[in-house]
Amino acid sequence: MKTIAFLAILILAFGAFVHWRASAREAQTARDYAPQGQLIDVDGVRVHAEVMGSGPDVILLHGAGGNTRDFTFSLAPELAKRYRVTVFDRPGLGWTDRAAGGYDGLWTVAAEPPLVQADLLQKAAAKLGIERPIVVGQSFGGSVAYAWALSDPTAAGIVSIAGVANPWPGGLGWLYHVNSSRLGGALFVPLLAAFVPKSYVDTTVSSIFTPMPTPDGYLDHVGSGLTLRRASMRANARQVMGLRPHVVEMSARYGEIDMPVEIVHGDADTIVPLAIHSIKVPDQINGANLTILKGAGHMPHHSHQDEVIAAIDRVAARAGLR
Repeated sequence: MKTIAFLAILILAFGAFVHWRASAREAQTARDYAPQGQLIDVDGVRVHAEVMGSGPDVILLHGAGGNTRDFTFSLAPELAKRYRVTVFDRPGLGWTDRAAGGYDGLWTVAAEPPLVQADLLQKAAAKLGIERPIVVGQSFGGSVAYAWALSDPTAAGIVSIAGVANPWPGGLGWLYHVNSSRLGGALFVPLLAAFVPKSYVDTTVSSIFTPMPTPDGYLDHVGSGLTLRRASMRANARQVMGLRPHVVEMSARYGEIDMPVEIVHGDADTIVPLAIHSIKVPDQINGANLTILKGAGHMPHHSHQDEVIAAIDRVAARAGLR
């Protein structure tokens, strides 16, 4: 009995230490990477938005585990020379709260589908006075851009950058399965938040950019600690794990989209493969235009920025904004 009691005390002490260390790292991240934009109240939900430039409205939506800083590193300032650019943190990531509807909580595995995310960000955009935006989504953000097009016919058009568009075969990596589960979210996620080393972060980011190099200064700017907060890891894992059935439903409706659509996708993207996601979209959406980037990976808004901007310009021209 004494041995069992001693082990129980050790387990409780270790658990307390894990949460203390995770909290300390999260507090440091909050100091180092405070919100750069404004916090908008949407029916009690806080939405973080960074706005820059002037001209036709462009909205940028980041990918899985990301935040506004992925775009403010380079693309957003460049676009702001000719557009009014609004960069949103998606629900549960960066400095945006989880959407209303019971998604927030340690033990829930529910996650915001793309249509719910689009609805929240549409309301935030309305509060900013945005009308007829060009909605640009990268990776997971691409699915939200398609959802935006399905739910807001007044949008000027969308641009998908290596975006999730169609159902994929097979499952996802073990880390998504663990982090999205009730037990993994409660026990394993805090361990990651407390102890994951910088070398692991560097390797993970490098794998996302492959076969292109990670841009100099990107890791310092993007604030990987924002992704490694406990609530953000759970939100991201549960959103990604729950995404496929929503993509099945949305892709069946793509024929309803009646606005300019541009897709930019690299043929070396192994995270959101071109052949699965984007190659079929021109047959699904009337007038959709696909630009295939030879040798490009999953982050063409960094490696092929000129081509991404050209796609946004084409939507602007097709929509009569230029």
